[in-house]
Amino acid sequence: MLTFEPDETFAHRLDPRTKLAVQIGFAATALAHTTPRALLVLSALTAIALVAANVSLRRTLVAYRFALVILALAPLIAGATLGPPWIDRSDALASGLASYRVLLILLVSAAYVRSTPVRDSRAAIQRTVPGKPGQILGIGVALVFRFLPVLRGDLRTIREAMAARLGTERGAVDRAGTTAILGLTRAFDRADRLSLALQARCFAWNPTLPPLSFSRADYPVLVLAVVLALSAFY
Repeated sequence: MLTFEPDETFAHRLDPRTKLAVQIGFAATALAHTTPRALLVLSALTAIALVAANVSLRRTLVAYRFALVILALAPLIAGATLGPPWIDRSDALASGLASYRVLLILLVSAAYVRSTPVRDSRAAIQRTVPGKPGQILGIGVALVFRFLPVLRGDLRTIREAMAARLGTERGAVDRAGTTAILGLTRAFDRADRLSLALQARCFAWNPTLPPLSFSRADYPVLVLAVVLALSAFY
C-alpha cells in the first residue's frame, strides 16, 4: 500500500500546493493529448517524478496490481467485435492509449503520496479552497488517506483467514460474497469507532494546520505545472 515515507528527496522538500498543481496540470495534459509523441513526453515527466520522490516502480506496480488488471483488459474489451475480424485494432489501440494515460497519472500520484504527509495535504487544500468547502474537502482527503490502508488491511486479514480455513476450496462467487459481507461489516465498525474517536478528541473543523511556504525550488515546478495546464488547451 502506498503511504507517506519520510525522506530528503527533492519532492519531499516541495510545498504540497506545488505538487497538487503539478498533478492537476499533468492529468489535464494527459487526458487532452493522445498522440504517441505526447505520451512519450509525459512518460519522461513521469519518470522524473518517480526519481524525484524516490519511488520504487516495482512496489508501485504491485500496489496498483488490481487497477493494472482492469487497464490491461480494457483494450481487449474495447476491441472485441461480434463478427470477423473479431478484434477492431483501432478501438483497441485507442483504449490502450487511454489505459496508458491513466497509468501515468497513477504513477505521478504515487510520487505525491510518498512525498507528502496527510496533514500537509489537508493544509494545502484548505488554504487553496476557501471557506467550509475547503474544510470539508481537506477533511475528506485526510480521512481517505488514513482510512483506506486500514480497510485494505482488514480485507487482507479476511482473505488470509479464509485461506487458513480452506476457504479457497469454495466457489469464486461464494468467496467474493463472503469477503464483501465481512469487509462491509468491518468498514461500518471502523466508521463507528472513527466517529467515537473524533468525538472523544473534540474534533475541530479548523484545527491548527502545519505552516506552508514556497521555496526557491517551488517556483520552476509551479511554472511547469502552469505550462502543463495550458498545454491541455492546445
